[in-house]
Amino acid sequence: MKKIITPFVLVVLLGLIAWFGTAGLGLYTLFGVVLPYGAFATFIVGFTFKILSWAKSPVPFRIPTTAGQAKSLTWIKPNELESPSGAPGVLARMFLEVFFFRSLLRNSRASMVKGPRLVYVSDKSLWLAGLVFHWSFLIIFLRHYRIFAEQVPFFVPLLEAVDGFFEIVWYNEIHAVTLPGLYLTDALILVALTFLFLRRVLDTKVRFISLLQDYFPLYLILGIVITGSLMRYNLKVDVIAAKNLVQSLVHFHPDTSIQVGSIFYVHLFFVSTLAFYFPFSKLMHAGGVFMSPTRNLANNSRAKRHINPWNPTIKIRTYAEYEEDYRDKMKAVGLPLEKE
Repeated sequence: MKKIITPFVLVVLLGLIAWFGTAGLGLYTLFGVVLPYGAFATFIVGFTFKILSWAKSPVPFRIPTTAGQAKSLTWIKPNELESPSGAPGVLARMFLEVFFFRSLLRNSRASMVKGPRLVYVSDKSLWLAGLVFHWSFLIIFLRHYRIFAEQVPFFVPLLEAVDGFFEIVWYNEIHAVTLPGLYLTDALILVALTFLFLRRVLDTKVRFISLLQDYFPLYLILGIVITGSLMRYNLKVDVIAAKNLVQSLVHFHPDTSIQVGSIFYVHLFFVSTLAFYFPFSKLMHAGGVFMSPTRNLANNSRAKRHINPWNPTIKIRTYAEYEEDYRDKMKAVGLPLEKE
């Protein structure tokens, strides 16, 4: 239980630090300017360094993960998605992997049945939860461009119109009150994160292999989603002031006189913590998927010979040279010689 409770307490403490640091101590510059800049710089440098270190790693052999027929004889039909033989197949495979998590469709669940007998069955729940979470996160991030950009990009209103077509109306004794439009992604990402958390806690096998580092980003992203939802639906903040602050940060002219509600700084502190933590965590799979030789290589070893470019130059010594060097010693002990 320690690995489950400890990261939760840590995230709660981070939220309390940001809350009391702004509401109690007035450290708006620290939480609104210094920490976001530091986190952003750490993210850029750490992410770049990690990608470059992977790019320099030797991959001398073709090791793509295959689950289908490779290209061989003309009368045998190949499977270009499962065993791509060229760039088009690799690109299609990568596209489906990055945007639709195709490999997770094969996820299976092992269980003991009467016998006893170990049975594997298909399990699409992890694929669906992962897909919902990542797509919801992406759409929410794109919606935030309304705050980042001075001129709202054209795609933001389109996303908001599709994502927020639900309108909640509450009727009291006097008149109807229209609540802020509910974004579907706000609800879906909470459902997906809750499922991913319960899966780690309730599934004995997954809980056994889970580490503290697996729970911390879950709690942190939950904190980001919850504080963001509170700002929209419950604890109102000055949206104009928040946009002015973010705009000043984007243009590298931070306005330290701008003050927004403390819940905004808690939200921003969670985002900054995630940005700082990202390059050093398992979350780097977001960039690592493009560098994985099991995904980004074609399975064409039968058609093309691949020579390891990192092989050192080795001087070959023939047997004739060996015999020439040790002729007298070999002859002295009675070993046969090819050349007398």
